[in-house]
Amino acid sequence: MNPGIITYPDAAKVQKQLDELIKNPIYSIKPDALKEYEKNYFDKKCKKSKEMISKAKTVIPGGVQHNLAFNYPFPLVFTKADGAYLYDIDGNRYYDFLQAGGPTVLGSNPPAVREKVIELLNNCGPSTGLFHEYEYKLGKKVADLIPNVDMFRMLGSGTEACMCAIRVARLATGKKKILKMGGAYHGWSDQLGYGIRIPGTKWTQAHGVPMFIFKDTEEFFPGDLNDLERKLRANRLCGGTAAVMLEPIGPESGSRPVDKNFCRGVERLCRKYGALLIFDEVVTAFRVSMNGAQGYFGVSPDLTVFGKVIAGGYPGAGGLGGKKEYMKYLGAGLDGNQKIHKAFCGGTMSANPLSCVAGYTMLEEMEKADACYKAALVGDKITAGLQQLIAKYNLPFVAFNQGSICHLETVGTLNFSINWKKLWTVPKVLDETNVRKQEMTHMGAAYMAEGLVTLAGSRLYTNAAYTDEDVENALAAFDRVFSKVGFIG
Repeated sequence: MNPGIITYPDAAKVQKQLDELIKNPIYSIKPDALKEYEKNYFDKKCKKSKEMISKAKTVIPGGVQHNLAFNYPFPLVFTKADGAYLYDIDGNRYYDFLQAGGPTVLGSNPPAVREKVIELLNNCGPSTGLFHEYEYKLGKKVADLIPNVDMFRMLGSGTEACMCAIRVARLATGKKKILKMGGAYHGWSDQLGYGIRIPGTKWTQAHGVPMFIFKDTEEFFPGDLNDLERKLRANRLCGGTAAVMLEPIGPESGSRPVDKNFCRGVERLCRKYGALLIFDEVVTAFRVSMNGAQGYFGVSPDLTVFGKVIAGGYPGAGGLGGKKEYMKYLGAGLDGNQKIHKAFCGGTMSANPLSCVAGYTMLEEMEKADACYKAALVGDKITAGLQQLIAKYNLPFVAFNQGSICHLETVGTLNFSINWKKLWTVPKVLDETNVRKQEMTHMGAAYMAEGLVTLAGSRLYTNAAYTDEDVENALAAFDRVFSKVGFIG
């Protein structure tokens, strides 16, 4: 099976470029160009979206239900997804580089999956609350594809799966401490709202969460094995570490990439200090390869978190898999084993027939189509084209990719970090990232007006449905945006 990353990026080289980017003044879409986009595109061509969002704000906080839908100057309303394209309520067509946050590697709304879902709905309905044959079929498919998954438990979301993984790790090891990679995103549960997006933020982005929740959670600097070992050693003095949790290509889907051998080093340290290794493969499973990042890197995590594609782009996209010796904590009592405590988890709609049939069919179709490899080829072409455009306009931007996970960093918001030994720098970093985050939204608006839907203006997921003509047209649209970029401050 072909890999979903054809050439792994030189993480040290990319990080050096990113470090230079955040030292530079901000270059973004020029204010007058942004106003033109607002006037000539959003106000004229997106009237129905604007009207609907205005109504939605009266009953929905912020006007939308999903974080990815917050776009400047207002969210657009999308009504159709097909292959590489999205269509809004006003009839405008876009190239879809958001991919619903990553799950549609094969292409949006593929007919083969849709037909199986319709068949299921006609015969069974979306949920019964009881066992369905596709629960087994999906679990078996995941176990067959992912090297270190002997057993699989379907859940409702990646957030739930991360919570469940920690609960299992604590029961299995008898330890409490969790070490997570700084900047990594593992859902929005209380204890994992720590050190998110920007390494070193600790609890500062977890508003509404009591401080005591984090007494057993700590972060280590991404890519730094020495920092991880220091913290593992320190934890050994106060009960030990239950688990080390990370995104295997780096935090925020590899926005700060780690060396190709980093995960092997983490595994070695986990074995040395008796901690379980948890891979959060919400994005990487079935995108980096059909065998996940663990198959690509040749690493053996104890527990693996799934989301996104596990339900084929349909709701109920979450699950936890792992080695049988640890997954038994989810079956205690149900499997006749009364000697161990059960890791409590649930979910009325978890593993519903609709999610399972969609997930199983999507994985089957992806295998047939060699979707990971095809999506990676598109990612390579898009990234190479973006790099040429950056050079053409002599911009400080950085473009790189891990297969079909592409990054276009224009302001480098996620590449800042906080050093708590220099407390006086903390407010400055937070202020600077807020300014840059705003410019990300402005760039995202410019892309949208040129027919490009991105993730927060800085990340692009590609899929197997893109043609060479699509890539060429998308790059022409990026060219038009870059021609309107200038020094902001």
